[in-house]
Amino acid sequence: MPATPLTDFSRLCLHTITTKSWSLDQACDHYARAGVKGISVWRDTLAGRDPAKAGAQLRNAGLSIVSLVRGGFFPSKDAASRQKAIDENLRCIDEAAALGAPIVVLVCGAVTGQPLTESRKQIADGIAAVLPHAKAAGVKLAIEPLHPMFADTRSAINTLKQANDLAAQFDASVGVAVDVYHLWWDDQLEAEIARCGKLGKLLAYHVSDWRSPTVDMLNDRGIMGEGCIPLREIRRWVEAAGFKGFVEVEIFSDRLWQSDQVEFLKKIQDAYLKHT
Repeated sequence: MPATPLTDFSRLCLHTITTKSWSLDQACDHYARAGVKGISVWRDTLAGRDPAKAGAQLRNAGLSIVSLVRGGFFPSKDAASRQKAIDENLRCIDEAAALGAPIVVLVCGAVTGQPLTESRKQIADGIAAVLPHAKAAGVKLAIEPLHPMFADTRSAINTLKQANDLAAQFDASVGVAVDVYHLWWDDQLEAEIARCGKLGKLLAYHVSDWRSPTVDMLNDRGIMGEGCIPLREIRRWVEAAGFKGFVEVEIFSDRLWQSDQVEFLKKIQDAYLKHT
């Protein structure tokens, strides 16, 4: 594909969690003024708001709504809790449709003490239960595999192979979100990204960096270039698989959340150009 101009942010997307202290109004204003073209909205920023009006506001500012984050968390040891999760995912899908988000990202869930095989079965059952509603709403579901360190409570889907195998059970309305923070270590990553592309399942691509040493497994992600993830190499694999969507910056960082967020945004843009 042609080289991207060095000041081109047309494929740069930010997750609202990246600038956690900003309201959706603030994120909309700052992202648009900085020339960022995409936004992935976390559900907490929609609390108390009309999603349809929020979506119109974002689009009027020139932002493409890439996804709504997050659904999932299907597994539980009791049926009532599993049904509650399904009901919450149906609400999430409705929010995405009203917002104008084409994708809901699924953090699939896990239960401490429950076999991962059982949690994976419950995840598949949960997706099957909400999929007709998602299809009717025109919303796709993106399974995001999480690093194995989160297999206890956050996700029983921990490799891209597992995510591909799960997504392959469903039609084109179910795909995969590739997040480098969770997958960079996998020696099968290149092959599974290629497989994901062949399946037509590669829906989203998330970037940040793995700091070394990491001081907090959840909230110490780095800006691209601050760590050890081979970002350019993985992006080549993703684009070779046919992906032409947004590069989504998703950073959880107590350190960076405490910094000046305008300066943080500038650093993200610089890092996007230099390292991704």
